[in-house]
Amino acid sequence: MATPTDKSKPYFPLAGVAGDGWSKKDSATATCFCGIVQLAFPTQKPGLVGTFVCNCTDCRKITASMFATNFTVLDTYLTHVRGRDNLTAYGQSNTISSGKLMTNYFCSTCGTLMYRVGEAFPGKSILRVGTVDDFHLHETKLKPRREIYVKDRVSWLSAVEGVEQCLGGGQGVKL
Repeated sequence: MATPTDKSKPYFPLAGVAGDGWSKKDSATATCFCGIVQLAFPTQKPGLVGTFVCNCTDCRKITASMFATNFTVLDTYLTHVRGRDNLTAYGQSNTISSGKLMTNYFCSTCGTLMYRVGEAFPGKSILRVGTVDDFHLHETKLKPRREIYVKDRVSWLSAVEGVEQCLGGGQGVKL
């Protein structure tokens, strides 16, 4: 039987090209697949606002998956370590439930979605958990606390166990 992995220690598996991600007590890095773009973000309050799974139709389409696993940070705590000039922005409001502009920032080289910024969420950025370099953070500090837009969840996918379930829709979604 395999020994359980100690989730209290950083774990950096071979994933993408960059090999310089880091994780400290209160901050860590997120890197795109090709390694050109890297962000540093807080892993605790007050800079870390929340963690959530989103089943909205935009998250499904933009991730080419059935949901997105996200975390929200205050912009004042988000640092562009490198590659800011390599980000491409695309925004629209047609399919956003609030009707307000949501802008997505992608690596121009590999296409990784690094974060989203929405007019409905001033001063905050929504990052993707999958870009975080320390994979143990996915199961510890960045574990989802809420699941939103559950009305859009595919029927064959179960609810995230033990987290607040929110139907979604309208301007009342908290991130």
